[in-house]
Amino acid sequence: MTASTDYTAQEIIVVAGAKILEDNKVVFVGTGLPMVASLLAKLTHAPGLIPVFEAGAVGPPLGVGLPLSVGDSKTFTGSSYVKGLNAAFEMTQRGYADFGFIGGAEVDMYGNLNSTMIGDFPDGYQIPKVRLPGSGGASDMAASCERTILIVPHDKRKFNEKLQYVTSPGHLEGSPNARFKAGLQGKGPYRVITTKAILDFDEETKRMRILRTFPGETVESVQEATGFELLVAPDVSTFEPPTMEEVRMIREDIDPHQAFVKRG
Repeated sequence: MTASTDYTAQEIIVVAGAKILEDNKVVFVGTGLPMVASLLAKLTHAPGLIPVFEAGAVGPPLGVGLPLSVGDSKTFTGSSYVKGLNAAFEMTQRGYADFGFIGGAEVDMYGNLNSTMIGDFPDGYQIPKVRLPGSGGASDMAASCERTILIVPHDKRKFNEKLQYVTSPGHLEGSPNARFKAGLQGKGPYRVITTKAILDFDEETKRMRILRTFPGETVESVQEATGFELLVAPDVSTFEPPTMEEVRMIREDIDPHQAFVKRG
């Protein structure tokens, strides 16, 4: 396959996210780039991927196109079943969701996410510097899915040692069995996909570490754009750029109207 030399930061995030998803697994899909990545995975290496959406649709083929929200009628067309929001989250609590796929505006070294507010919490909760969209179902997904995949644009302001608000729990403070002691199911954050790299978490300390760098980036440049010290996996490699066919599929087949993947 021919590598593309004309792809955007969002397009390489989508391709990286798609490749992390495995065939015949269940993924609880959040709004935006996770939807594009899940559809790309189904159209390429994971036709048996089973997407679940917060409004209650389980297993839609997504043959009628990219949904624009978790309650879009496209998520219901051809679904295996539709039982509503409570049933969708009950499925995660019963251990049937292999992946939760969500985004956030701020993340710490243990994969805890903030998608609620930027400002002084709790005193300034009503007068934040920035009011973010909030949790939606992200906190429940982070709490109960077996593994979570996070998307966060890579910027020093977004990768902070301490979050201004914890919306979706990751590995909490990183202590042994922290999630279990807090009553959380699942193994917690699995991968973080950014505009510079793919990161995972050290098995013992639960701290974020660099696993793969995107083309043009190095371990040093990724660290420079991060507000806390990253660990480095022993076998860091470079993620291959998207192929021309993958970029074409995103632009022409999956998101031709740039609902989520912008080209500008």
